[in-house]
Amino acid sequence: MLHKIVVIGPESTGKSTLSKSLAAYFNCPWVSEYAREYIERLDRPYKYEDLLEIAKGQINEEEEAMKQAEGLLVCDTDLHVIKVWSQHKFGKTHPWIEQQISNRKYDLYLLTDIDIPWENDPQREHPEPEKREYFFKIYKQIVINSGLPYKIISGSLKERLMESVEFIEGSFKIC
Repeated sequence: MLHKIVVIGPESTGKSTLSKSLAAYFNCPWVSEYAREYIERLDRPYKYEDLLEIAKGQINEEEEAMKQAEGLLVCDTDLHVIKVWSQHKFGKTHPWIEQQISNRKYDLYLLTDIDIPWENDPQREHPEPEKREYFFKIYKQIVINSGLPYKIISGSLKERLMESVEFIEGSFKIC
C-alpha cells in the first residue's frame, strides 16, 4: 500500500529540504516542487495561465514518482499551494486545478512552521513576517479541513526531520 505524504507551508520554511531528507531517510522517491523548475525557465514574470501549466507539471511528476514508489512517496507540495498563490495573486483559480484538488488523494500532511529565518531567493515573494504568518494560517486551515492526519513541523532542520519521521512512523506503523 502506497502512502502519500505532502509537505506544505509558506515560502522559505524548509519544505524542499525536509522532503529530500525524508526521502533519503525512508529510501523512497520524492516529488520536487515543479513550479521552481518551470519558473526558472521563464524569461518573464509568471502569469495566471502559467499556474495551470505548473499544476499539470506537478501532477505529471507525482504520477511518474508513484510508478517507482512502494511504501511511501513524499511530495514537496500539492496543488493547494498553486491554488493559494493563484487566489492571492490573481483572485481566481483555474477550474481544472480545483477539480484535481478534489480528486487527488493523500494520506498525511506535514505543515512547515515559519520559525526558521527567511532565505532570499529570486522566486520568493513575501519575506514580511506578517505575510509569512498570513500564509501559514491559510495552509493550517487547508490541512485542518482536509480531515487527514497532520503535524506542524518546527525547530532546527534535524528536529524537523526527527519530528516528521516519528509522526510518519506512528501514523503508518512503520518501524
